[in-house]
Amino acid sequence: MIKKILIANRGEIALRIIRACKELGIATVAVYSEADSDSLHVRFADEVVKIGPGPSNQSYLNIPRIISAAEITNADAIHPGYGFLAENAQFAEICESCDIKFIGPSSDMIANMGDKAFAKARMKQAKVPTIPGSDGILQSISDALKIADQIGYPVILKATAGGGGRGMRVVREPKELERAFVTASNEAESAFSNPRLYMEKFFEHPRHIEVQIMGDHYGNVVALGERECSIQRKHQKLIEESPSPAVDDKLRTKLSNAAVQGASGVNYESAGTIEFLLDENGKYYFMEMNTRIQVEHPVTEAVYGIDLLKHQILLAAGERIDNMMKDFKMRGHAIECRINAEDPDKNFRPCPGKIESFHVPGGPGVRVDTHAYAQYVIPPFYDSLIAKVITNGKDRSEAIGRMRRALEEFIIEGIFTTIAFHQRVLQNESFIKGEFDTKFIEKYFLNRPENEKQGEKNGNTK
Repeated sequence: MIKKILIANRGEIALRIIRACKELGIATVAVYSEADSDSLHVRFADEVVKIGPGPSNQSYLNIPRIISAAEITNADAIHPGYGFLAENAQFAEICESCDIKFIGPSSDMIANMGDKAFAKARMKQAKVPTIPGSDGILQSISDALKIADQIGYPVILKATAGGGGRGMRVVREPKELERAFVTASNEAESAFSNPRLYMEKFFEHPRHIEVQIMGDHYGNVVALGERECSIQRKHQKLIEESPSPAVDDKLRTKLSNAAVQGASGVNYESAGTIEFLLDENGKYYFMEMNTRIQVEHPVTEAVYGIDLLKHQILLAAGERIDNMMKDFKMRGHAIECRINAEDPDKNFRPCPGKIESFHVPGGPGVRVDTHAYAQYVIPPFYDSLIAKVITNGKDRSEAIGRMRRALEEFIIEGIFTTIAFHQRVLQNESFIKGEFDTKFIEKYFLNRPENEKQGEKNGNTK
């Protein structure tokens, strides 16, 4: 059994991992930057090690300092959380070479599935439906023009090492392709040190559906339902839910089988996610695989009544899936709202600063994952996520009702937040009916007239 885990992360996910470890009787080590000295993950870990200044490249992305912290505290495992080094194959490889258990898949798996073109090829081999497009990397602009002509416009160029919408360009006609190719390639080189691109058919009104999978060291893989992730802005998810209102039992079985088939085909181990695009006709296509725990994992936990972090740690320690996940069934509905320190009326501009007042909601079916509190200062160096509100109920209607209540109770003063924005979304008729796609935010909430924005800065904002 793993005895001590160093958490190579910060914020709410670091605190979430600490809680899972405490329930398993595993000691914890928190690493922190100077900017995070007052964060709750530092307070509740068994041991703490300061690893550098605020900027992440000098702290949470500094591999030598993190490995040194693990060695001086005798940690026998490292949990990367999400973001930062969670999908960094070099970091996982260094952990392996230092005989420190990396809680996640192998370094080779991270490298291979992090290459979007390679991952797509492997899914094709596993007979998982994939989006029409290039077979691997685009070799040239003329190659891109040829493939685009074959699959038909519009198409989308994607960075093979990409994520978060960087290195992506939609092309609607041939004359746009050369410029888009150069721009996307330069952006990919800048963001990921890898300029290579691949091409896919672009769908105008898709839904973004992902399936939670878990794999053990013995070749066993299970799927734990789907999550609806279509409510997003610039490819960044804002609201997630499970199950998806667009997925019935028949489609759920197909998606789950495809996810298990794909993960089994690459001998996947640990927690992971297979992401699918669902078109207007109900056809699904593999998009990518995430080799880590996701931000939105709590909605799956809510509907299955399990602790994914504890299971992920137990899988890393050598447990078998069939010993842990025999009779889990989906029950009810869960929704998650990501509460960010941003001003929606200023193009979601990040708003670091001191929280003057902080009151979290409670009551039946309400969970809040956060590292923040009154007088906590949100640093300017990191992601703007400060809390996740998760509600669950017997059905989607009850989960939405509880989320509305929870957001009314959530008081954050001193900074701007996205609470009021989420309240508007939850009142939208299309959202309530479950009739939306990845363009939902763009359609209903961006570029609104100024008179529609008035009166929204209540006790939940600055």
